[in-house]
Amino acid sequence: MIVGSIKEDLGKEKRVSLTPETSKNIISLGLKVCVEKNYATHLGISDNEFKKNGVEIKESSKEVFNSSNLIIKVNCPSESEINILKDDTILIGMLNPSKNKNQINKIIEKNIKIFSLELLPRITRAQSMDVLSSQSNLAGYRAVVDCVAEFEKAIPMMMTAAGTVPAAKVLVIGAGVAGLQAIATAKRLGAIVSATDVRAASKEQVESLGGKFLSVEQDEDLETAGGYAKEVSENYKKKQADMMEEALKKNDIVICTALIPGKPAPRILTENLVKLMKPGSIIYDLAAEQGGNSAFSEAGKINTVDGVKIIGVKSLMNSLPLTASSLYAKNLFSFIRNLYSKEKKDFNINMEDEIINKSLIKKM
Repeated sequence: MIVGSIKEDLGKEKRVSLTPETSKNIISLGLKVCVEKNYATHLGISDNEFKKNGVEIKESSKEVFNSSNLIIKVNCPSESEINILKDDTILIGMLNPSKNKNQINKIIEKNIKIFSLELLPRITRAQSMDVLSSQSNLAGYRAVVDCVAEFEKAIPMMMTAAGTVPAAKVLVIGAGVAGLQAIATAKRLGAIVSATDVRAASKEQVESLGGKFLSVEQDEDLETAGGYAKEVSENYKKKQADMMEEALKKNDIVICTALIPGKPAPRILTENLVKLMKPGSIIYDLAAEQGGNSAFSEAGKINTVDGVKIIGVKSLMNSLPLTASSLYAKNLFSFIRNLYSKEKKDFNINMEDEIINKSLIKKM
């Protein structure tokens, strides 16, 4: 059985699905591996590094598709790639089924089994495969680094002979994986950090990292069985806006990370709230590609409103492609190891396995 991977469209995606390390691990399972020529040279990884681990180098993506029983990718295949995908194979990636419904249905019509790793259940056994966590961790770190570069003041408190420089104040909206990493990174740099989340259970996590938790009084349960945030009521939104009004006047940097699975990002910062911030402040919106948590936020753009910079993030992992690829490839290896049966020497699509059942996409 052969696992194959092709180059992504470098204009949109710099990550790869396979590294020399994970190719060696996949081969150790008893599988063969092939990749397209110059697969990861843009990351400084030569074809020879794959070859010495036993990977076969193919001249084109079509050759890879024709040779492989299982294809691993980062993003959903393009129309031209779908046309050359071989029938009766397996495809694994971060395929964003809600956004790519038409492409997904075309692939399923070729009798291809599709696994999208964003759909993995949040269970202990799936942690090593959790692409959302591995990539979000990096996003939270990078958010703080980018904000520090854009912020035109020092972050930590400094006591000098000329006087004391106060510490910057950072507010993190959303205390999921990205938010918690942003809190930890900002604290390490000496900022005064506060955070808010609709899930009351996140209070303990925020405080364990040294952040102050800003909460809204609520009677409703705003956490799903899978641990994600639910959409909030209009009454909650009003209370949340009142709380934000006070918080935004005091903070220098706001990092937005709030997302609701399968839905547009909740709009938390209205135009009026944004304008309450001091000139020179920054709003960094990690949710911009899903519609944004902040007014004036546009993916891939920096908009300035009344002296406040609103940074809309787009393809953030392209700024950390080597690290992001390394983690993603390890997630994929863990999934393949669970899918492959050494005894049968075949991929075992066992629908009683919760990991396989939940991540397999049915016709949409």
